[in-house]
Amino acid sequence: MKLTFETEIAKTQLEVQEQTMQTIGADLHDNIGQLLSLTSLTLNSIELDNEAKARQKINDSIDLTLRSIKEMRLLGHLLQGDQLVALGLPEAIRQEVSWMERSGRYEILYLPGEDLPAAGNPDKDLIIFRIVQEIFNNIIKHAAATQISIALDHFDGHLKLTMTDNGVGFNADSLPGGKAGMGLQNIRKRAAIIGGEAAIISSPGEGSRVTISIPYP
Repeated sequence: MKLTFETEIAKTQLEVQEQTMQTIGADLHDNIGQLLSLTSLTLNSIELDNEAKARQKINDSIDLTLRSIKEMRLLGHLLQGDQLVALGLPEAIRQEVSWMERSGRYEILYLPGEDLPAAGNPDKDLIIFRIVQEIFNNIIKHAAATQISIALDHFDGHLKLTMTDNGVGFNADSLPGGKAGMGLQNIRKRAAIIGGEAAIISSPGEGSRVTISIPYP
């Protein structure tokens, strides 16, 4: 069991790093790349014989540049993937929610409980954080959802994570095939490795709810 746990921790660390790099790549392409392209177009369209319009375009270019710098700083924080979990599970999830919201596709309600332990369990936190990423990935790729709610609570020595979406749903009695089914099976497997269990409730047209209960810390 100890060897299995250590192997899972190492695998999860690599997956979190891979997910982080995928997010960075997408943001560089979709966000920062777009801002820099707009900056270039604006600068190239400046007409020096029209001072008023030239000044406005220069100001617009400065604004776009400052926005690009801000985005790069945010990416710098995201590069600290391992350190992110060190900030604590509630904050790590909050950062992940922030990146999901930046897409403009989702309305997310995040409710971290007030009774969460001051000191967590870094190894468990890493696996739970990866479970959260796995659920987000399933929502992005398969759910066609617009609303997501996340609740994180602690009672009777257990951490309870509940994630709900309003997507297309599926037949929970038989897990969907392909990567979606593998993702859901991984969620159950990882919860079991750290002594917990996962309940997946869904039906076609009714969205989905995943609940994780884990002894904690």
